[in-house]
Order: sequence, then structure tokens, then C-alpha cells
Amino acid sequence: MTPHDLISREAAPDGTAPHQTPPLGTDPHQATPTGAATPDTRAPGTRAPDTRAPDPRAPAPRAADRRVTVRFAAASSGTGPLTRGQDNMIRCIRSDAPEQINKDSVWPVPPGTSVPAGLVALRLLVERHESLRTSFPAGPGRDGFPDRQVVHPSGRFAVTVVEADDHDDSRLDALAAVLGRADIAVPLDLAAAPRIRFTLVARGDRLLRLVAVVCHAGADGAATAVLIQDWYALAAGKELPPVVAPTPLRLAAAEQSAQGRRKAAAGLRHWARVLGTGPQTVFADARITGPPRDHTALLVRSRGAADHLAAVCRRVGASPSVVLLAAFAALVAHRAGRRGELVMSALSANRHQAELMDHVGTLAQDALVLLDTDAADLDQLIGRAKAASLKAYWHSILDAEQVWQLVEDVAHRRGARFARQVVVNDLSLTVPAAVADAQAPPSADPELTPMPSPPLPVRLMLAIVRITGSLDFVLVACPQVLDPEETEGFSRALLALLAAAAEGPVLLADLPAVLGPPVDGRGDRWRLVDGSWVDLDAVEALLESAIGPHRLVLADGELVAEVATVDAAFGPAAAHRAVVAALPGRDTAMAPHRYVVRRTTPDGEEVEAGSGRDPEIVARLSTLT
Repeated sequence: MTPHDLISREAAPDGTAPHQTPPLGTDPHQATPTGAATPDTRAPGTRAPDTRAPDPRAPAPRAADRRVTVRFAAASSGTGPLTRGQDNMIRCIRSDAPEQINKDSVWPVPPGTSVPAGLVALRLLVERHESLRTSFPAGPGRDGFPDRQVVHPSGRFAVTVVEADDHDDSRLDALAAVLGRADIAVPLDLAAAPRIRFTLVARGDRLLRLVAVVCHAGADGAATAVLIQDWYALAAGKELPPVVAPTPLRLAAAEQSAQGRRKAAAGLRHWARVLGTGPQTVFADARITGPPRDHTALLVRSRGAADHLAAVCRRVGASPSVVLLAAFAALVAHRAGRRGELVMSALSANRHQAELMDHVGTLAQDALVLLDTDAADLDQLIGRAKAASLKAYWHSILDAEQVWQLVEDVAHRRGARFARQVVVNDLSLTVPAAVADAQAPPSADPELTPMPSPPLPVRLMLAIVRITGSLDFVLVACPQVLDPEETEGFSRALLALLAAAAEGPVLLADLPAVLGPPVDGRGDRWRLVDGSWVDLDAVEALLESAIGPHRLVLADGELVAEVATVDAAFGPAAAHRAVVAALPGRDTAMAPHRYVVRRTTPDGEEVEAGSGRDPEIVARLSTLT
């Protein structure tokens, strides 16, 4: 498991339906190397014959490769409703490419492990964790969306064994990485278990590497860390104590209880307040001309920074995650040239409850953090970040469908679509010690390594990989916000800020000393409207594409669009619907607050003015805020 494995999957935010910003987290995850299974309509636990056809995307087998069938038989089974995390990730799986959802990683192998022993350990792992034995059969609705989870007591899975020939360690690592990257492109069938796929790299009967591809509906990053730890112990011949963490079936029951429903409702109200009142965007830069694309990613590793981070934590009494969140937020606010409220998405947020720390399943949903960055010094901002993140984490267990509808409703009412511009993904607790310790120490301090990055619907993301021994993080940036040189400068500024904070409070007014002055990417056509900077030229382009010729006026802080038409059915409501539909990807634009429609009729000119907002949507939002 490399840092790239982690940021390219877990951080891949994560399920975007057309014209939707995916508000809930991601990680990555199932099919079989030979293809996707047909839906299983038999009773739970009934084993079907293997009738799967080869998948054309599967890696071509080599003559030396072989397939081994592993049968499992566990004591537990059952069926029940989906967890909220499962529901969210199934929506992502149904809309995204497999490589954006599946998570590949190379698991450590105990020295001297044989292939037969490894296969036994894999069988025991699947039998141990119900989430791996879960399928999601098609539901009764027209779209077939699953409405339940089925835990199978028995079944089988195929393991590919690849002969390593005489490869040395570096070539073995490269081979395992190639196998993983190829395997994630093969979808994992929701209607078939298990929710994981394995490839063994061996020399004869000696197991050298284990490549796993995990279905995100079966395990998120933190759960994968538990699986890795359990696998290592089982492969080493150890007996594990019974699982005590809640299973997905138990979690679903708790979420559907009266208390669980109240918590989800409170989470929805939190999102409604933040989306309805906070700034919809962070960065206002003329370089932003379309959706995020062509990202760069920089892996930063520093032993000195780990010491500085620990010193700051001791001095202010905060966790490393909170300190890094505050430091990152301070630099983002400075770089964006704005002090005040900052909205960030925090992934991997739902492990804050102690009873869920070892849960094997998917809890991947965003926490929406609203942080006031107008603080005197970093210490004060750290205190605010602690409170804001706890509040956000507590309100991060949500109904995905309701949140996506909320994003649409708020975009309709405010005329600006929430853009997941700034993301934090703390993966430090999801990387097992055996994996972290296997990494070579940094060759320099700091060590900066450019990495490939997948397309992400974000402008800037901090993925925290390791916090002890070495501070390792990946900064992913859209060049419309930070070009490669600026990305390196931002990363070095974060290290410099930690070093300064280790000595004492750092005035935020002194940030230009570590990051330089704020970059003013705004021209004279930018205005601050409803808490967000808006480019009037971008608004003009939005209106031209959506409703054609028009006249735009900014009066008393409101955008007003005047439109002439001969269409008797075209009024403010139709105009607003068309403009909102054209909003996705236009982070620097906003729909007008009012429309003045002048209609030419046989009897003369009619004028209709109004906001164009649907009263039902406005009323629906008013019940949440």
C-alpha cells in the first residue's frame, strides 16, 4: 500500500451523479479477475455454479499464472437494510468508473509464508468478517437500486497466483503495483460476494506479495487497515479473538432505530445550515475556467516535521489531525485572499466514535467543516478547528440521497452550487504499522516526490498519510488554483508553519513570511456576492449559454438579469431552471437573484419579474434551517 494507493482511491471524492457534487466520502472497491457475476436470485447462502464469462478488461493471463478456488463456510449469515455508508457507496459504484471506486493495495506478507498457508489465511479472513461475505441484490424499484444487504454463510472465491520468476524485491514491488492497477479497472459485482479480490505473487510455493482489490461497499480505508492486520496475524499462524466491533447488519439496525434517525436528521440540518449560509466556493481566481482537471500531486515526507507536529500537539493540547487541519486551513485562507468562514470537506470522518474504530465495513461519508479563519494566531485557530471538526464529525452520518437532493435544492435557492474545493483526508490511522514501517526512510528532509494523480472533483486536497516517525502527506492541486511550483511552495509553507508553531504561537498576520503575499487573481469584474467572490464575466458567460442574449445588472448586492423573449411560456422560473442546470463546473459564476423577462406579444410587451425560485423547494429548505 503506497501513499498513491491511498490518495488515488480513498480520497477520490467519490461518487458524482450528473450535475451533482458528491458530498459524501470515498475510498475505493469488486468483480472477479474473470468477470462480473450474474445476479444471484437464489436463497441467501446457496452456492451457484461458476458461470461467469471472461471480462475483457481483466489482465491477460500468462502461461505461468494459475487460478485457485477457495471455499469458505462461516457460522453467521443474515439480511437487513443497507447502512448509510453502503447506500452512499453503492450510488458511487453505479455512477463512477471502477478505478475511481475500487481500492488496490499490496499487503505485507509474514516471512516464510507458503501459498497454501496464505490461502488458508484468506479463507479465514473472509469467514471472520461479514462485510466481505455481503452482497447487494437488485431491489424492486425500476432502477434496481439495492435495498438490502445479504450476508452469505458460505461460498467460494477465486485467487490468481502469479509466478514471480527470478524478480528481485524492486521488480516484485513493481509487478505487484502493475497487477493492482490493472485489477481495479475490473468492476466488482454488487450482487455477488465476497467484496474483495486477491492476487498472489509467488515463487513456487513461497508467497512473496499479496495484492488485494477491495470493494468500497465492503470496506473503506480504515476497515482495510483492520483487514491487513488480521491477514498478517492469520498468515503468521496466530489465533485472533472474536470480532467485537459492530457488523454492518448491527450498524444498519442502529441507524434505522429512532435514535439513529434523529442523528441522521440532525446531520442533514447541519449540512443545510452550512450549505445555506457558508461561502459556496473558496478560491476566486481568474485561472478557474472550468471543472477541476489536470491535477498535480506531491508526496512530502519529513522526519523533522513529525517532531514539530508532536511539539505543537503537546503545547496546545490538540490531536495531530486537528493541528494539521488548522494549519492547512490557515494557508488556504491566506492563499485564497480571504479571512472568515471557510468550508472544507473532511473524508474518513466517521471513525470518531470509539465503538466504530475497528468496524469492518464502509463508513465513508464527508464531514462538512465550517471554520472561521479570522483568528489572531494559529493557536486560536487550532482551538476553533477542534470544535468545528468535532461538530462536523458528529453530523457526518447521513442519508446520501437526501444530501444530494439538499445540494440541488440549495443550488436552486442560492443560485450557486456547492463546490467541494478544499478537502482534507486523514489516512494516518488507516495505514497499519507493518506497512508504514516497510517504507524506506526519507532520503532528504523534506523529501518531495511528484506523483501521478487521478482526476478529482476538488481544487485542493491534503491527504495525511503518516504522522509518527515521519510526517508524510500528499498535496493534490488543480493547476487552476496552484500550479506545480506553487504546489511545492504551499507544501514547504506548511512545514515551515509547523516548525514555527512548535516554538510558540504564530500570528496569522505573519503568514506572508512563509507563503508569500496572497495571490490576487481577481480583476475589476469580481464582486463579493452572498459570501462568495463572483466573476461577472463568468456570470455573463453562464447566462449566455443558458438563456441567450441578456442584460446583467448588479444592484444593491443582487444580480439581476433582464431577458427579452417571444416565448409565452418563458418566465423567471424557466430562466432560473435553465441557469441552474448550467452551473456545474462554473465555480466563479452565480445565478441571478432576480429575472426581468420582457415578452413581446401581439398585444404589446409584457413584463414579468421574480426570483424564479420554486416555492416548494424554498419551503422544503426552510424546514431544515
